[in-house]
Amino acid sequence: MTDRLPHEKGFHVSWDQLHRDARALAWRLQDTGSWKAVVAITRGGMAPAMIVARELDIRTVDTISVKSYNHQTQSAPEVIKSPDPDVVKDGEGVLIVDDLVDTGRTLEIVREKLPRAHVATVYAKPLGRDQVDTFVTEVSQDTWIFFPWDMALQYVEPYRGA
Repeated sequence: MTDRLPHEKGFHVSWDQLHRDARALAWRLQDTGSWKAVVAITRGGMAPAMIVARELDIRTVDTISVKSYNHQTQSAPEVIKSPDPDVVKDGEGVLIVDDLVDTGRTLEIVREKLPRAHVATVYAKPLGRDQVDTFVTEVSQDTWIFFPWDMALQYVEPYRGA
């Protein structure tokens, strides 16, 4: 058996699927707290955070920018931009939204800054699942998720030739 590259065990998520899954996340969150703000982890958390904020009628939306990937290579997480401290304080009443938790290293650094926030992701992998309070779908650790903002439509040859 050969080792697979991250893209060889792929889970392709369309815009429609992401929208449905983010709405399912909002549905799970609707009775779990009284939210004063949503903080999206950029960049991947921005689309799901927008959908969750809309569904839960949360008008205050901010971002925390954490860089932990260079294409498909994970590196040490680094906070590039923090949310407004006057709004988020220690995280009480704040809903943090991201697209995915992988190893959990990004969320560790976010939880240090906002220890009382509720963390929600659309997708979760086993190594990082303990960092998340609410998620929708679990995928295996060796699955690479292809999000719609990373893909383009293109022609594909039929299985039995053209």
